[in-house]
Amino acid sequence: MRYVRAFGRFWRDFLIGDTPEIAVGAVLIVGLAYLLRDLRGVAVVVVPAAVVVLLVVSTFRGRTPR
Repeated sequence: MRYVRAFGRFWRDFLIGDTPEIAVGAVLIVGLAYLLRDLRGVAVVVVPAAVVVLLVVSTFRGRTPR
């Protein structure tokens, strides 16, 4: 049982790490891509834009105030 818990902790740290909002955002973006799978022209624009927005928001949230 100890090994199972250690394995689970490894994957939690690997996938979520210090910023769980990025993990949640990545799952939401994958879901968005799945929903837009039939609208490829829209998906080509929306999915990369969603990734950029996620990274920008995460960067601003991670900044320390001066």
